[in-house]
Amino acid sequence: MEDVVSRPNMMAALERVEANKGAPGIDEMTTGELRGFLKEKWPTIREELLNGTYRPQPVRKVEIEKPDGGVRTLGIPTVCDRLIQQALHQVLTPLFDPDFSDSSYGYRPGRSAWQAVRAARRHVADGKRWVVDIDLEKFFDRVNHDILMSRVAHKVEDKRVLLLIRRYLQAGVLEGGLVSQRVEGTPQGGPLSPLLSNILLDAFDKELERRGHAFCRYADDCNIYVQTRRSGQRVMASLTRFLEERLALKVNVAKSAVDRPWKRVFLGYSMTFHKKPRLKVAESRVKRFKAGLRKVCRRGRGRSLAQVIKEITRSYGGGPLTSAWRRSKASSKNWTNGCGGSCAAFYGDSGSAPIPGPRG
Repeated sequence: MEDVVSRPNMMAALERVEANKGAPGIDEMTTGELRGFLKEKWPTIREELLNGTYRPQPVRKVEIEKPDGGVRTLGIPTVCDRLIQQALHQVLTPLFDPDFSDSSYGYRPGRSAWQAVRAARRHVADGKRWVVDIDLEKFFDRVNHDILMSRVAHKVEDKRVLLLIRRYLQAGVLEGGLVSQRVEGTPQGGPLSPLLSNILLDAFDKELERRGHAFCRYADDCNIYVQTRRSGQRVMASLTRFLEERLALKVNVAKSAVDRPWKRVFLGYSMTFHKKPRLKVAESRVKRFKAGLRKVCRRGRGRSLAQVIKEITRSYGGGPLTSAWRRSKASSKNWTNGCGGSCAAFYGDSGSAPIPGPRG
């Protein structure tokens, strides 16, 4: 815990939280108000962290619509708790990340979704032309706290740190003025949740490696590549048992499948059926991207071109369309006229939008 609350670590965490900005938690404190708050309260908070009595505040429940339907639930911590979680994250990551699988790409330093997609293409090019596409049902809502904490305890001996992490897992959720307690799950919205999800799913990665499978995992999206449908069906059945019995996770049968890679979507991409497959943006993402871009760019919104560009970059700067669109000038030119004048002006003569490539 002393490493967590050390001045260099806390200053780095503070700068990161301030840079990320983000919505306030239940106390409505903004990141801009955090430094002033800490000047008065940090000595007390630090003492509580060191003696193991600090208790996180409940998170604020926020629901956002998923692009493909349904709702994703976020738990927004207060900015003070985000700061402490970030400080924990910075100390825990060097302990755990070096031992994570090379086939794990999500929420890791120097790794990205684009790397995962390219690795998937290599597996298919190597002759593994069937994919076991596993979808975990409500993964972040169903993380078993005891199983997760037992894995954290493999490398963390400080009981104060373990207790603090468990308290973050169990922090209540404020909704409609009422606080409900949480007995499972690690809500998305705080800096610690992605690392904790990787710590839990590393057990799954190690099982896949033990069996010699070729796979790519990005957070709770996992594809395993095999040579035949029959072997894929066996893998699906055995891994479903492993996930349910060993990690208390549930496979979404309706969304999981053994299929050809070019019939599935992985992280927004599909691929061609050639012997050396080419990556392509999934058609569903293309349609969604076009619809969203038309909405942003439609005439009569009374905004400057700079504002339009900023919104497009914010909304689409990390999706699978970003690099593919820049490499496909003809595709964008084919439909810019339908977007209205502002969109055409945005693209200009080049036909490609100045949107950055995939994040990570």
